Amino acid sequence: MKKAHELRELPVEELESLEREKSEELMNMKIQLNMRQLDNPLQVRQARREVAVIKSVITEKRAAQ
Repeated sequence: MKKAHELRELPVEELESLEREKSEELMNMKIQLNMRQLDNPLQVRQARREVAVIKSVITEKRAAQ
């Protein structure tokens, strides 16, 4: 997981693609969790937080423009 200060260095377009990728990953993890196929359920929490951090950085960059 990248830290917020590392994500701030990336352009908005790259952040948006990263957010889409992580959101799809999160959706797949939730499906696996419901089917009892996920080994570590805490991965869902971590993925959700990663998406939140990326969205926050995108919002900050857009507000600065």
